[in-house]
Amino acid sequence: MRFDLQYLFKSERLGFRNWLESDIELMSAINADEKVMEFFPRITTKAQTVEFIEKMEQQFKEKGYCYFAVDKLENNRFIGFIGLSKKSFEAEFTPCVDIGWRLSSEEWNKGYASEGAKRCLEYAHEVLKLEKIVSIAPKINVKSEWVMKKIGMEKVLEFEHPLLINDERLRDCVLYQTMINKN
Repeated sequence: MRFDLQYLFKSERLGFRNWLESDIELMSAINADEKVMEFFPRITTKAQTVEFIEKMEQQFKEKGYCYFAVDKLENNRFIGFIGLSKKSFEAEFTPCVDIGWRLSSEEWNKGYASEGAKRCLEYAHEVLKLEKIVSIAPKINVKSEWVMKKIGMEKVLEFEHPLLINDERLRDCVLYQTMINKN
């Protein structure tokens, strides 16, 4: 267990931080879980996981946010990621900042995704001063859509995802968003 971690911010049960080299094996295992990757075109290799973590570290340096590594505070155990990432694929709503999550299937149905996503939205609006956050999922991923609704996001669009256009099962997606009132 790691008890000397510096968290960027916390929710009631979760700590949000930048990535560590020790996260690679744990995130690789999550990315290799077929249940976790059900709504993705394929499972992710260890090399792809390393590339993803490096991209998140770079994005954090440049923007002050990323899909953050997330630990359970009760034992400082890494359980996956929740956070924010810039999306720039070709679509009417891009570029944009996406909120997303990917947690170990052992940690599902405990409220961590919605608790963590709510806290990330607070961080995005209060600290980063971002005005608009979106969330994207294939229409068949009703669990993620439920989290989007639970954290107060509103459905604004259904679209064919250009990066999934050849995947009949996943290409039809939903876009939810939240906006901060500027009063």
